[in-house]
Amino acid sequence: MKRPKSVRILSAVDIKTNLERMARAILRQNKSFDSLGFIGIRTRGLFLAKRLCEIIKKSNDKEVPLGEMDITLYRDDLNALLPHGKVDHTRIPFDINNKTIILFDDVLHTGRTVRAAVDHLIDLGRPKAIHLAVLIDRGGREFPIAANFVAKKINLPGEGEVRLKLKEVDGKDEVVVTK
Repeated sequence: MKRPKSVRILSAVDIKTNLERMARAILRQNKSFDSLGFIGIRTRGLFLAKRLCEIIKKSNDKEVPLGEMDITLYRDDLNALLPHGKVDHTRIPFDINNKTIILFDDVLHTGRTVRAAVDHLIDLGRPKAIHLAVLIDRGGREFPIAANFVAKKINLPGEGEVRLKLKEVDGKDEVVVTK
């Protein structure tokens, strides 16, 4: 049996560089920190959002409010997940009403996770705008969803896999693609 080929497409340095570039793009588009909020989709989206908050604080001495979102109860495959899945709580310690929310996810593929996150966000309030930031956009959408901020775009066949590793969860930073 032929083993799938794995290729590292982003190193730790590449991830850091791309997040710094993404922070600059977010700041160019959103001049007011007062109306901005970051929400990371658990698990890796949250750590990406935290890193962007740190980059912005370091470069601008401004803090962007940060929340985390668990979309488990909003997924369209909930019945398949619940017997083994863990349901956490969403924690957003700021008012999302009339704010521009940057929603962070690790890999954008079908769009189902983002759809669930937007549904959840709308149930919590009425943001002025919701923008999406992802580290990897791999294509293959099933919903009409596009990211506003993308670190790396790849075209990966349906059977391919993107594995994003972050040191907070996996002990190291890298992105590996298996074809």
